[in-house]
Amino acid sequence: MHKADFLVIGSGIAGLTFALKTARRFPDKTITIITKAEEEETNTKYAQGGIAAVWDFEKDSYEKHIDDTLIAGDGLCKRDIVEIVVKEGPERVKEIINWGADFDKNKEGEYSLGKEGGHSEFRVLHHKDVTGKEIEKTLLEEALSLPNISIHAHHFVIDIITQHHLGRIVTRHTPDIECYGVYVLNKKNKTIEKIIAKITVMASGGAGQVYKNTTNPIIATGDGMAMVYRAKGRISNMEFVQFHPTSLYQPGVTPSFLITEAIRGARGELKTSDGKPFMHKYDERKSLAPRDIVARAIDNEMKIRGDEFVYLDCAPIPKEELLNHFPNIYEKCKSIGLDILKDFIPVVPAAHYMCGGILTDAHGNSSINNLYACGECSSTGLHGANRLASNSLLEALVFANRIYEDAAAKIDNIEFQENIPDWNAEGTNEPKEMVMITQSIRELKEIMTNYVGIVRSNERLERALNRLHLLYEETERLYDTTAISPQLCELRNLITVGFLITRGASARKESRGLHYTTDFPERSDWAEDSLF
Repeated sequence: MHKADFLVIGSGIAGLTFALKTARRFPDKTITIITKAEEEETNTKYAQGGIAAVWDFEKDSYEKHIDDTLIAGDGLCKRDIVEIVVKEGPERVKEIINWGADFDKNKEGEYSLGKEGGHSEFRVLHHKDVTGKEIEKTLLEEALSLPNISIHAHHFVIDIITQHHLGRIVTRHTPDIECYGVYVLNKKNKTIEKIIAKITVMASGGAGQVYKNTTNPIIATGDGMAMVYRAKGRISNMEFVQFHPTSLYQPGVTPSFLITEAIRGARGELKTSDGKPFMHKYDERKSLAPRDIVARAIDNEMKIRGDEFVYLDCAPIPKEELLNHFPNIYEKCKSIGLDILKDFIPVVPAAHYMCGGILTDAHGNSSINNLYACGECSSTGLHGANRLASNSLLEALVFANRIYEDAAAKIDNIEFQENIPDWNAEGTNEPKEMVMITQSIRELKEIMTNYVGIVRSNERLERALNRLHLLYEETERLYDTTAISPQLCELRNLITVGFLITRGASARKESRGLHYTTDFPERSDWAEDSLF
């Protein structure tokens, strides 16, 4: 058994920011960070576009950023949360700049601000087209320099520990469920360990791997959301899955390579296979409409024409700007024979971001005591029915700070729960055939992609729920009889996430934001969160 005053699950921007602040405030306390892959392998690393924050107060304002966020969220954002994130955001960005994050500047030495879909002003700070990688590198270097932070790579969290593991019956109506830590599979020696903690922060990232085509890395399997749901915590708005409109079309390649929205902000234009613009038919903002609108427009054009992709034309972008701002995209396209200075980029929508997740309050508290959630795995109320571009990194910074402040006030009043039983693996054997797991993952991705994608219907959703139930039953039998493995745990988590997305979509009898159903194509007056 290991002990940690503060336990952080995930090593992206959310988890690292919380850990850094806590470690400096409490040099005598221990902060343990767990990640199931390498330390730097996170969704943060793959964020290209940037981080949105009001910077130029002569042209921009908090009110404009708030309005843009509310409009993108299509009536489901919590206004108080939007105001908190927008108004506290610039200070949080200044902090990571002071820690060493390098954002691009213009010839005058001022920050070069980008504009993306749904934004009314230029307010997106960026580092070329690899902003997330720059932030991840900065935060990780800082974390590794502090002696009271320990990072455990290749440790897979199986479940969070609650009263359930002490023999109590816990339901969704049980008051004061408490988190005491986690059970972890050490992938290096294949032992199951328990880590007890006073405070646990779930910063486990998103769940894009529930779909066949996603920009998310292979680690994005919704582990945190699934674990909290199994522990009877509250989950919110899972039907709102954001499909990024423009991923590079490469059949069979996973994850999909993201073509940042900043290219459209720099005047890149979407066109059909015959080279004609089409976004004017769907929205007056054309290629810079919010992501839900652009993704559905592309999906519709592909279905009407029978095409497998649309084009992104970068010709309107000056050569110097294109090469300086988007070197990663330029080199990637060049590697497959495309010169984006003259060639169109074939693009398709791909699952990108989960707007719902673990329900939290304004300080990041989940419905389970001593358990916080931060970053993409959380549902704070900022994004509503559709996330405004480049608001995700900002949300992670702001809520990591608010969780740090809230946890700092509580930590000395919390005691370790010592009498946690060891993990019981009795009656299980090594799996005879890994194909039982890998085939189920493929089936899950097909179900979610074909039935619970950009456009949905009652019939598709009902079929998805039936198929998911069969997969669930088969997988639980496998889980009960075979030894724990990361692949099996990820399959369980993906099935849970797929179920929550589909349940939420079935319950929402309207089309709003990222959720569009042919049976209820209009938006209704029912502006409520879906809760589980």
